[in-house]
Amino acid sequence: MQILAHPPSVRPGASSRGAALRPAAASPSLQLPLTPAPQSPQGQPASVQAAPPQPAPLQPAPSPAAPSPESLHPSLWRGSQLARSGQPCLPTGHDALSAELPGGGWPMGTLVDLLVSQPGIGELRLLQPVLNTLPPQRRIVLLQPPFIPQVASWSAWGLSSSQLLWLKPDRTADALWAAEQVLKNGSCGALLYWQPQIRPESLRRLHLAAQSADTLFFLFRPAKVAQDASPSPLRLLLQPAGDQVRIDIVKRRGPSHDRPLFVTLGAPSFGVKAPATVPATPVPATPVLATAATPAVPGLPVTSSIESDDALVDQRVPDAPQPRRVVPELV
Repeated sequence: MQILAHPPSVRPGASSRGAALRPAAASPSLQLPLTPAPQSPQGQPASVQAAPPQPAPLQPAPSPAAPSPESLHPSLWRGSQLARSGQPCLPTGHDALSAELPGGGWPMGTLVDLLVSQPGIGELRLLQPVLNTLPPQRRIVLLQPPFIPQVASWSAWGLSSSQLLWLKPDRTADALWAAEQVLKNGSCGALLYWQPQIRPESLRRLHLAAQSADTLFFLFRPAKVAQDASPSPLRLLLQPAGDQVRIDIVKRRGPSHDRPLFVTLGAPSFGVKAPATVPATPVPATPVLATAATPAVPGLPVTSSIESDDALVDQRVPDAPQPRRVVPELV
């Protein structure tokens, strides 16, 4: 009987079934060296390969600078700057005042509201430089002045008597009508209108009429109306201050101006006060009559209640030559 030897992997006495369940030893040639996976500081396995870098987010393009308000429309301006005047302006002759006015001067074709504490404090001397710039053929209208215009004083300023037109209506309605006609006509260089009381609708109507031409329009009113509403884009409060006039800017197109201005005025036309004289009475007409300044009658002095030096422009000069009387004209 032939006895077969057991295979080397099976020990004598071991069943073949047990041998089949035992794993076989791996071949040395198939074994690979293994290293432990790296650990993150938190103890989690770290990825072997780093993630690709993310692209930087796109930055928005810088927006263009906002256009200035005045480039959009001439009537727009920043609150911190003076507005550009839409109307032509004439120099005031006073640098400190011109620097604070929109456009750098007195605007033409608009209502300028001058509020005075009392007549004769220097308001005419304040306007003298701009009145001297007007062409001789363009008249200067004096509507309801509180004093009688004196031709000799105006001549000392270099203004001819033929350039002056004095209107003295009897009723306020006639004065308003005359002012509106002067503004609409546009042939006059300046209108100086003294009106203590005026209704708001009349103010708006005059302001609208002023915009139809390039006439300088100064409306003199009492200082007590400074807090009242007005369509005027420029309002100044005038008060006497020795040989100066104090100017408070009540309203302008631009930032508020809290500090007053002090403007030095030129010397009065004549250095010696002379009593006012009795003028010839203007002849009334319908609806309103314009008369030039009338010479005084020598030897008939009357008492004057004027106290300020500015009133000298409305008083007679002693021994001054008497101009001829001009025939009244209708406007």
